[in-house]
Amino acid sequence: MNDDVRNIVLGVIAAGISAAIGWVARTYLWKRKLRRKQAFFGLPDNSESLLVVNRDAGSPDLAVHRYDVFALLELSALIKDCGANVQVVTQDEARQGFGERTEFCVGGPGSNRRMLAHLSALLPGVRVNLDPERGPDQGAFEIGGERYPMERGVTEYVLLARVTAGLSRPVFLFSGQRAITNQAATRYLARNHERLYRKYGNNSFVLLLKVVNSQAYGPDVVELVGDVTRAAQTPAAAPAARTSHRAS
Repeated sequence: MNDDVRNIVLGVIAAGISAAIGWVARTYLWKRKLRRKQAFFGLPDNSESLLVVNRDAGSPDLAVHRYDVFALLELSALIKDCGANVQVVTQDEARQGFGERTEFCVGGPGSNRRMLAHLSALLPGVRVNLDPERGPDQGAFEIGGERYPMERGVTEYVLLARVTAGLSRPVFLFSGQRAITNQAATRYLARNHERLYRKYGNNSFVLLLKVVNSQAYGPDVVELVGDVTRAAQTPAAAPAARTSHRAS
């Protein structure tokens, strides 16, 4: 074997070794990323999850608002990526406990009775005005003595929570003032779950998000108002002086 042939053979071998090392490294990083995602969502391979959807509060029929359908699609993609299975039920059918399997509950307490039960049991510091009559306080949140009223299409709020305390699997809550805010919260989670995992690990958190100018931007422009975990998990005291947050 002359030098030229030997150099070619050695080059091919080196290229093959480099490719193999690169493939192993990419596979390792992909699997590590997947395991972190599965841990955050409580969805190991072939595990079961529950997706609870509300009904359209503006429809007399048992219909699901189109923005809530979009939210379900966002969550279904996340569940599929984790290699898990999902059962989709309406809030009327979800008559079972929680914590044995990961649950994603979508919709405000006014249109989702299971969300109402979850807020009472898991986030007793959150109050929501459920007055059916339209007015300045309809749908307003009150958390830690501060009030967050809704201005339709301009400034709307949604709670995104991951609750784990005492549970085998986490419960994710997407409780918005309107259906479009529910989709905004699921999209925010899909885009930011890696950052949230780095910050919170497998612990509980409750985030208050503000959806800005949804009449123009839909569910895409979302601002983090703050981490309200402590206030949301502390039972609310009797009504006192409140601070109202309105769009400037």
